[in-house]
Amino acid sequence: MAGDPDPWRFEAAAYGWLMSASGSMTAKGQIVDFDASFIQLLQKSASLIGYMGYFEAGKGRVGVYADLVFAKLGFTNTTLSDRNPVAGLKLSTTANAALTYSMTIIETGGLYELHRWNGSEGSSTALDGLLGLRIWNQSADANYDVIGTVDFSRLGFQRGIGFSTAGTGNLTWVDPVVGLRLRHQFTPAQKIVLRGDIGGFGLQSSLTWQATAIYSYAWQLPGYQLVGGVGYRALGFNYSTGSGNAVSAIDMVLHGPIIGAAIRF
Repeated sequence: MAGDPDPWRFEAAAYGWLMSASGSMTAKGQIVDFDASFIQLLQKSASLIGYMGYFEAGKGRVGVYADLVFAKLGFTNTTLSDRNPVAGLKLSTTANAALTYSMTIIETGGLYELHRWNGSEGSSTALDGLLGLRIWNQSADANYDVIGTVDFSRLGFQRGIGFSTAGTGNLTWVDPVVGLRLRHQFTPAQKIVLRGDIGGFGLQSSLTWQATAIYSYAWQLPGYQLVGGVGYRALGFNYSTGSGNAVSAIDMVLHGPIIGAAIRF
């Protein structure tokens, strides 16, 4: 029986994302700006890198993918600034982290090869369109030291002895995303992938966008390939909910190198 001329293709990967972060967080009417490098985040973060898992399956010109990112980041007060400070409060120097940010991002969607240009000696270039959903679960808590008399009755802060906390609570939303992916195969072993997408469109978040570049090298083994990859990823979003002192919002850009390994079969 003849083999399938267009068999299924699978790829499963595990990546580490060495994030830097910049943006702002709004909770209980307080706005905190942050700007921290990966090295600065290492000092206070519960997870030292963002963990990313990726899976893709395809047959012919059609494919599906799923992507997972989880991280819990801690910011020192030296990487933060309070845009509208409250008398008697200052960003904490005594808490483990002046700002703690937790995130889970799940993305899933479909891919379609729009066009392919075949070269010589195993080289080729392909352009894919993608349509998907990016599912977010985020929370941020700013910790303050109490240094004077503060009227907490109007602020809605959580208060302890000598400290207070303003948090966004769990923020969960779903963004549609559309984008393009360019794949260039230099040789049967070497490939570079460029991807960009945009989404949100004001349906739940105002905007989300992503840009990624990855170079990979594959070692051919009987029946499958082992792949090593390095690259860079940037991901931005702007989400808010509520009004007045009940506003919770996060406006953030995450960016940094990624490194990982995959299996293709």
